[in-house]
Amino acid sequence: MGKGQPSYTDEELLAGIRHGDDRALAHMYRQYLPTVIHLVTQNSGTEDEAKDIYQEGVMVFYEKVREGTLELSCQIKTYLYAVCRRLWLKRLAEKGRYGGRLDDFEPYLETGAEADLVDAEERDRQFALMSEALVRLGEPCRSLLEGFYLLDKSMQQLTAEHGYTNADNAKNQKYKCLVRLKKLFFTQYKEEPLS
Repeated sequence: MGKGQPSYTDEELLAGIRHGDDRALAHMYRQYLPTVIHLVTQNSGTEDEAKDIYQEGVMVFYEKVREGTLELSCQIKTYLYAVCRRLWLKRLAEKGRYGGRLDDFEPYLETGAEADLVDAEERDRQFALMSEALVRLGEPCRSLLEGFYLLDKSMQQLTAEHGYTNADNAKNQKYKCLVRLKKLFFTQYKEEPLS
């Protein structure tokens, strides 16, 4: 570690990330990146691919820590390695450069990373499907729902923007739009095969 660089224990890193300390996250990022670069470059990948995989792995870890749902049963380094390893093997399989089953590569480290990664992938899938459903919903429903739920606009603001006669009419239209969005989402969700 260079001069002026603080050294963190795993507990300090977790506490720092939980409390929004960017230095803790930056330290963790720098400390474990070389391990993932080595993993990827030794297994048919480039340094850029390794950085992409590492970024995805760190995001899974970061979100779990911030949500308070991470149940760490190993060192952070081991957890990140397991997540990144799984992501890399999945990417190799998608590119056709890995012919085996992902679980056969080596005995999988029981870190909880697998379940966390599956959860994150499912959440990403749901967000993508919701985004598609919003696009298919069309106007004025899309802008009404985005305004209320994403942009935190009041019903009075939305009434004025969309030309409704009063806030109750806007609220009623918002409800109808939400019902349509749910229907679109769940129809698509049932049809979309799991990766």
